[in-house]
Amino acid sequence: MHISNPLTAALAALPLTSANPLDTRQSSPTLTVNLAQKYQEIDGFGFSEAFQRAYNIYNLPEPKRSQLVDLLFSVTTGAGFTIVRNGIGSSQSSQSDWMNTFLPASPGSPTAEPAYVWDGKDSGQVWVSQQALRYGVKTFYGDAWSAPGFMKTNGKDTNGGQLCGVSGASCSSGDWKQAYANYLVKYIQFYQQSGIDVTHIGFLNEPDMSTSYASMQSTGQQSADFIKVLYPTLQKAGLSNVSIACCEATGWQAQSTMTAALKAAGVENMLGVVTAHTYTSGISGTQPTTRKVWETECSDLSGGWSTAWYTNGAAGDGFTWANNIYTGLTTGNVSAYLWWVATQDKATNNNNNEKLILVDGNTYTVSKRFWAFAQYSRTIRPKAVRVGVSGGGGGSNLRSTAFLNADGSIAVNVINSGAGAVTLSVVGTGATAARGWKTDGSNDMTEIAVVVGTDGTVSGVSVPGRGLTSVVISTAS
Repeated sequence: MHISNPLTAALAALPLTSANPLDTRQSSPTLTVNLAQKYQEIDGFGFSEAFQRAYNIYNLPEPKRSQLVDLLFSVTTGAGFTIVRNGIGSSQSSQSDWMNTFLPASPGSPTAEPAYVWDGKDSGQVWVSQQALRYGVKTFYGDAWSAPGFMKTNGKDTNGGQLCGVSGASCSSGDWKQAYANYLVKYIQFYQQSGIDVTHIGFLNEPDMSTSYASMQSTGQQSADFIKVLYPTLQKAGLSNVSIACCEATGWQAQSTMTAALKAAGVENMLGVVTAHTYTSGISGTQPTTRKVWETECSDLSGGWSTAWYTNGAAGDGFTWANNIYTGLTTGNVSAYLWWVATQDKATNNNNNEKLILVDGNTYTVSKRFWAFAQYSRTIRPKAVRVGVSGGGGGSNLRSTAFLNADGSIAVNVINSGAGAVTLSVVGTGATAARGWKTDGSNDMTEIAVVVGTDGTVSGVSVPGRGLTSVVISTAS
């Protein structure tokens, strides 16, 4: 480089540090929040402890049990999860971690009086839900993998089959749609007896496949047939506040097809939320609906147990899931993002990555995936609204979201896919105070120092290389 100006030459000789008053190259890039640009409302982030996973927590000795509950639900030291997805049992036994039905015997016909049997535990899920209540969780989603076997074309709750009475599924025993709707209402009432208000009810799980455990197949039209029965049944039972969720397809594209069919069948206005998984196809766009959309199940089913944050983009990495959540919130406009199970032991499914936390005997180990969720769940609270955010520099390395919480605070989350750290300023919020946290290979939502200027600018927001930083900003309004 040829340097002819003496001042320029002097600047070039100085070290590039923030202590250098003449070094203009150290000005931080800026993120601009646009509170007037609004997108979807957020219901929350969560997990399931279905198929008896809840006992992994319940059976831990104290103080480990209380510590793990705190880790899941605390907004100061844990993930602050706000949605619990419970499985509604349909099986005759508890073998292979199946979930027991509370209607073990057929009443003989769809119109006969059922003999319900409720144990008050529901595979440990009642206890987990009660713990969540203590932390202020208000969203409880009950989802059935299948109807009881005697209500289906194949006579059992496993290996697919369809609900008797929907289009193309006639049974000699009769039409069981109303009986199944009554069954789901009874489930909600049982939970009410335990002090838990079920807010969302689902009647399917992965209806586009058949499995050796509880499963029930359904097309979009068949699902609509049942929704037309379930909706008025909830109304009649005084449960109009419970939202119907459908349809939990294995992938985003499969659910898009089902969503379009529900719309064509005229039941969209009866739905509370459209629900989908991301196993067979990831989130590549919005669902074709005006209803809220939830991503209700995702995980790494094939990878061996890992606590890694970043290993070249592996499917189980925490950094991978930070980016997946970002895609769900932005590309998918989802109002909720749920992981599969919170806990699992070593023996189940060859100790794979489908869990956030490994429970091993009397102790537990937390994955970095957990902390990716925590950065979003703890800072973006229920009823938050996603708002516009732009800038930040960093080329394609930075991915940012911003949310206006119901309490007036603003959450800004920034992912840095570059190898080097980036320090940002945030404007457009009118900040009066702010706190920040970061997660990377050596940090688990560790608090960072940020500075709030008299003009409302938040500066010193450090985002680690291949890391995630969240800032919660308080305002005067």
